[in-house]
Parts: sequence; C-alpha cells; structure tokens
Amino acid sequence: MEYLIFIGIGVLFSVGTYLLLCRSLLRVIGGFMVISHAVHMLILTMAGLNTGSAPLVDLSGSESTDPLPHAVILTAIVIGFGLTSFLIVLAYRTYKSHKTDDLEKLRGADNE
Repeated sequence: MEYLIFIGIGVLFSVGTYLLLCRSLLRVIGGFMVISHAVHMLILTMAGLNTGSAPLVDLSGSESTDPLPHAVILTAIVIGFGLTSFLIVLAYRTYKSHKTDDLEKLRGADNE
C-alpha cells in the first residue's frame, strides 16, 4: 500500500515542480499547492499507515496510531491555506497593476 502512495507522492511532486516552473502566476500558485499536498501525504505515509486504528491509545496500548503526524498535517493545512490566500491576493494585485500575469513580462528589461 505504501508503494502506491509513494508513487502518487512522486507524481504530485513532479506535477508541482512543472507548475512552479511555468510563466503564469496562477500556475505557480497551483504548483505550490500541489507540492504542499504532496508533503502532507509524505508525512502521513512516513508515520506509518495503520488502517482501522484510532489515533488514541487504549489501555493495552497495542493498537494505536501516532496522533502527532495528524496534528502536524492539520496545522500545515491551515498555514498552507492562509499562505495560498495571500499569494492569490498578491497575484491579483500584480495583475491589476501590470495587466499581465506572465512572469517573463513582469521581470522587466535587462538594464533595469
């Protein structure tokens, strides 16, 4: 099961890297979002996949899942959502002031 998830993580990292290298600001933001989700899946997979176990320790302590990766991922999702919102607003303001979202055109002339 972990191998399939690792393949999915690799695909997400590849797509995210491709989108980060595009010239459009919205695609760069999309690439950032895809890579952040790939990191979430990587953290969750590295913590171990115990299906059917609750993230609580029962009295015997034998069947449990570590709740720390879940808490870290939840925090990362909230922070990623806030950062994505900020990037979208920043891209919108850039588009409104320069009338383009092409990063090559936003770079300016070489002599500046």
